Amino acid sequence: MSSSPAPADRSHAAPASDGAQPGTPAYRRITLALFLAGFTTFSLLYSVQPLLPLFAQTFQVGAAASALSLSLATGFLAFAILCAGALSESMDRRRLMFGSMAAAAVLNLIASVAPSWHALLVARAIEGLVLGGVPAVAMAYLAEEIHAGGLGRAMGQYVAGTAFGGMMGRVGVSLLSDAFGWRPALFIVSVAGLLAAVGFWWLLPPSKHFVRRTGVKLAEHVQAWQDHLTHRSLPLLFAMGFLMMGTFVAVYNYAGFRLMRPPFSLSQSAIGLIFCAYLFGIVASATAGGMSDRFGRAPALLTGIGLAIAGVLLSLSTWLPAVILGIVLLTIGFFVAHSVSSAWVGALGGRSKGHAASLYLLAYYIGSSLLGAVGGWFWDHRGWPALAGYALALLGVAAVTAGVLRRRQR
Repeated sequence: MSSSPAPADRSHAAPASDGAQPGTPAYRRITLALFLAGFTTFSLLYSVQPLLPLFAQTFQVGAAASALSLSLATGFLAFAILCAGALSESMDRRRLMFGSMAAAAVLNLIASVAPSWHALLVARAIEGLVLGGVPAVAMAYLAEEIHAGGLGRAMGQYVAGTAFGGMMGRVGVSLLSDAFGWRPALFIVSVAGLLAAVGFWWLLPPSKHFVRRTGVKLAEHVQAWQDHLTHRSLPLLFAMGFLMMGTFVAVYNYAGFRLMRPPFSLSQSAIGLIFCAYLFGIVASATAGGMSDRFGRAPALLTGIGLAIAGVLLSLSTWLPAVILGIVLLTIGFFVAHSVSSAWVGALGGRSKGHAASLYLLAYYIGSSLLGAVGGWFWDHRGWPALAGYALALLGVAAVTAGVLRRRQR
């Protein structure tokens, strides 16, 4: 193979046909290690989300401003992913992912002891920057090392790890902050992230199908990205990540503010327990991957969007069980759509899968940062009905996009 990245294959390139197959020890080690990678990324990244009301009180900032602790991290992560996707073509992917996980855990620990609001924001921004070495590289690693018939399931298990991490970050921090305060809560989550990074390093086998590309010029990276951006279907999948993640974060960012107020008046711990909805996301991710392998990606994607729409509509209720059910359905729908989209990008990425994954996740995290922040304006100025309307509009666009993908798949 040439030492420079080949242009992305415009055909519907398949994953490696001689990769690790389901049921083998290598497959189990890979999927467990990538589960830990997803867990670490999301538990650290979203550990601050349930603390936004406490940040607003502690540092005397508004709801939208408190969300900067999350949106800055995801914004810098979006930029870093683009660079990491290019670097992963010439660097050892296992080392890159481990270094990113460990550094992010240390920076989250620093945020837990930051003396001021601005110091906390700086630590969180740098944390997002170093985390970029995990998501794009993880998707590319799976697409290269997993047999074609098991890629959907493996990607689903990786996304399940992100769901578990997101849940533990939110629920664990909520419970710990009620018991000990938000600083010790962040500290404990950071230590758990370090331990998960060690487990990842021990479990993940070195790449067998990765060919290091040395002497790669910037123009060659730009060409690979351009090829993906002019692909028949990939830009629509990038848009899907942008829309679904933006909707999900917009709702989750401000659900805590709403549930702390009448008629709900819930405690921090009670709000945290509601985020156990992520358990359904874990199951949905693994299930969606296997079902999309069997029945097709487009039907699974449309099902996920439909569930998310139903969830947002239910969240408009003032009856707590209906609101909880709405959060559960939104969570299931989001993780179904993300799992399917991730595997689809890996399958279409051709020989520059790292570049394709980096573009998908660039859009995904820009959606988190930008659309999630815009949701704060709707909450601050018009309350929950306006925020729900905003989320439904985004999901409507996602449904149209999925419909186009379905027609192009035929």
